[in-house]
Amino acid sequence: MPELKWAQSSFIQPQMMVQDRCLYDSATGKYTVDRCLDDFDKRYGGIDSVLLWPTYPNMGIDDRNQHDMIRSMPGGIEGVKQMVASFHRRGVRVLFPMMMWDQGTRDPGEPWPQAIAGLMKEIDADGINGDTQDGVPLAFSMAADSAGHTLAFEPEGGPSDEALAWNVLTWGQYHFQFVPQVDRYKWLESRHMVNISDRWKRDKNDDLQFAFFNGVGWESWENIWGIWNGITPRDSEATRRMAMVERGVAAFLVSPDWEPFYPMHFYGVFASRWPKDGQTVWTIVNRNEYAVSGRQISVPAQPGVHYFDLYHGVELQAEREGDEDVLSFALEEHGFGAILATSGELPADTRQLMDRMKALTAKPLADYSHEWKPVAQQLVVIEATKRAASSPTGMIKIPKASFVFKVQGIEIEGSDDVGVDLQYSWEDTPRRFHEKRLNVDSFYIDKYPVTNSEFKKFLDATRYRPADGLNFLHDWRDGMYPDGWASKPVTWVSLEDARAYAAWAGKRLPHEWEWQYAAQGTDGRSYPWGDTWDAGAIPSPELGRKLRAPDDVDAHPAGASPFGVMDLVGNVWQWTDEYVDEHTRGGILRGGSYYKPQGSIWYFPQAYRNDQHGKLLLMAPGYDRSGTVGFRCVMDAGE
Repeated sequence: MPELKWAQSSFIQPQMMVQDRCLYDSATGKYTVDRCLDDFDKRYGGIDSVLLWPTYPNMGIDDRNQHDMIRSMPGGIEGVKQMVASFHRRGVRVLFPMMMWDQGTRDPGEPWPQAIAGLMKEIDADGINGDTQDGVPLAFSMAADSAGHTLAFEPEGGPSDEALAWNVLTWGQYHFQFVPQVDRYKWLESRHMVNISDRWKRDKNDDLQFAFFNGVGWESWENIWGIWNGITPRDSEATRRMAMVERGVAAFLVSPDWEPFYPMHFYGVFASRWPKDGQTVWTIVNRNEYAVSGRQISVPAQPGVHYFDLYHGVELQAEREGDEDVLSFALEEHGFGAILATSGELPADTRQLMDRMKALTAKPLADYSHEWKPVAQQLVVIEATKRAASSPTGMIKIPKASFVFKVQGIEIEGSDDVGVDLQYSWEDTPRRFHEKRLNVDSFYIDKYPVTNSEFKKFLDATRYRPADGLNFLHDWRDGMYPDGWASKPVTWVSLEDARAYAAWAGKRLPHEWEWQYAAQGTDGRSYPWGDTWDAGAIPSPELGRKLRAPDDVDAHPAGASPFGVMDLVGNVWQWTDEYVDEHTRGGILRGGSYYKPQGSIWYFPQAYRNDQHGKLLLMAPGYDRSGTVGFRCVMDAGE
């Protein structure tokens, strides 16, 4: 099918979180696609397609389904369409994921195959990644064709052999041995593209060598759910070289006469032979941890044939031995090689490829750093308020104390790897588990979360209207909250909206440890009311596919903390701190909510315990707002 031919040469495909600061500038409110692509070009030679990820791990924070998450992106559907077009202008194809496990949020109102085909046509996307799927069912491909917008389907897992007819891409999540294995799907259908994916591994050379040996591609995935696993300079340069060669010989790499494990002279050196129209390309990997140089390969001698070392950009002089030509060249440790045999004139693009590779390979891969480094995070500063001399209305004084702040993140993936969760100021790297004795100054905290009626007073007094109004007070109509909602916590407010309210009120948002101290006291209790779970102290959970209204903030007095602070857990999440690194912003949520979508382990988890926090990946106010996230304020106290 001509519409899908691009997939045959989609060698480098990053999975990119839509929250990555490279893609969207929250300060200017604009997509920055060119900035991303320039970065990829500079670091590892550019990309052929991109998998944009707007759903997990945030999905399930409220009842927005996988397509609502796309609609919540900056600019809505029209903004997403323009962003996709920006990738297309640079020759990059765009895929989005589909989650068939998303059966607990809002019903899309039509079968998923038709819903997906319709939305992808509307935004002009090129393909779909089938998250957690062992093959995308044929119904999805047929729905796309019926909609007049053919899509390339790429399941995460391995499809049946028959399904390769419509699953034209797959991920390769393999365990690598010293001897590279032949990729089953590439062997069955030489036009099939596999993107090798080993997201958590820090040394990428196995991925790259397996891909090069099999003539397939690589999932250059660095931002893993907001956890940065960056490619080292050495592996970035190896990616540049591997991809440059593969793009240059792409027509050979779909040859149905592919011959893996072509005989080589040296132990630990493996090659694939790719014949096409009387010419032949070999892709070669050295799996040894030492360099090998000299006689590498013998090929049947043919009159008039010339041999070119594509990787080093030079012509080779064959040594005739009987009826064979022996080719000698160098392979560095854990390195790559590529040979072209041809009797014709070299095309201009091949000469250009050789010139570029000659310049690149003048510096060995071993000269590039292979050291992996985590990315540091910083706390966004919260400015102190004017100190209150007496207790403000509706607030409770929390006394100065020495407090053991012990908390852990609830991320589903990442284990206890460096880079997961947060990096507090007293830590040298981000990590999941945290403990520190803190001296907390006295402060006042709102007894209850900010309600709809209180937020309405703020709007009336300030005429506040956010620049990004998408999803702002989504449940309100004509500037007014629904009847009976006056004492319910305000939701569908972003971190920026909450800060604006707090500034108007002469208050601020709490630091996370202040929130936890107000909820826990100094005895380390598990819940605000004690160490034993009490379902009656919080709202009953909503297990359906649609959000109901939250409870009134004073509906559960049994949930009071040791200081009498109310409605801390199980009604709506509450904004506290924000952390940033070079790539991601994360808003720290406390208290959990009443909404618990069913049917999957992949929805945003709850954090009802005092020693747990959630981290919501931030993109833009319209995307960040949620029907289950509110806030409360604090004020610094006078001594």
